Amino acid sequence: MPTYTAFTTLTAKDRAEALGVAMENMMPEPTGIGVFEMEDGSGLWEVGGYFTEAPDDVGLALLAKAHDARAFVVSELPDVDWVAKVRRDLAPVEAGRFFVYGSHDADKVPEGSEPLLIEAAMAFGTGHHGTTLGCLRALDRLANDGFVGRKVADIGCGTAVLAMGAARIWPDPVLASDIDEVAVEVAQANVSANGLEGRVHCLEATGFDHPDLTAAAPFDLVFANILKAPLIALAPDMAAHLAPGGWAILSGLLNEQAEEVVGVYAENGMTLAHQEKIGDWSTLTLKRDAG
Repeated sequence: MPTYTAFTTLTAKDRAEALGVAMENMMPEPTGIGVFEMEDGSGLWEVGGYFTEAPDDVGLALLAKAHDARAFVVSELPDVDWVAKVRRDLAPVEAGRFFVYGSHDADKVPEGSEPLLIEAAMAFGTGHHGTTLGCLRALDRLANDGFVGRKVADIGCGTAVLAMGAARIWPDPVLASDIDEVAVEVAQANVSANGLEGRVHCLEATGFDHPDLTAAAPFDLVFANILKAPLIALAPDMAAHLAPGGWAILSGLLNEQAEEVVGVYAENGMTLAHQEKIGDWSTLTLKRDAG
């Protein structure tokens, strides 16, 4: 059975979410709807629907006009076993000592590596994206330099792969938070699948706004693999929750956005120690001034 997709973009989150809700009432009914902020720094929101029958072009056009969106782009996808395809395409990733893999590749885990199991169906934050890979490499570098994280937080944790990486190599519990309830559920499932219950605690929070994060501060290492705008907004809170001499590993940034973020964090008492570019993406390792 073919699958049809219909995608458009908008410039405002509220209109994108309203369009997503409106699409639920279409006939034929979509089998799934997604509303996402695009990761290219454009500020655009993408709204998409999946259909088992060709969607109503007139209905899509009316919805796009009503919500001030661009015209929908409709495509027919081939009849593919997408889970099998994802498993083939998402080969294991090595990032220093860390080995990120799906259960279908469990027999490929190298001896002596730190394994991190992330299922293919939970593809955001698998290590294949340059931002996650860069953060794992930054973590590996800090550990190789002798740093030991005693209080670690992963803000905007997604799959919690970064929090789990820290928990694999250091003995103290790690806090992993995300603004999205579903992401927190995914993070908790990954923590359980990796046998790290009690080592990684998953929280629903906006930034550092959670009593468990407040109680645990100041942190000596904080991950924030999110996007440019929320990273900039987070800078004062990052400074307030990071111990003097503590480290922040930041990503979710296009290379051309890195300089601005470095400048904002410098204004908040943090100095760039390392920048790694992987494709179009940058990962920043910053140290809070000892003050």
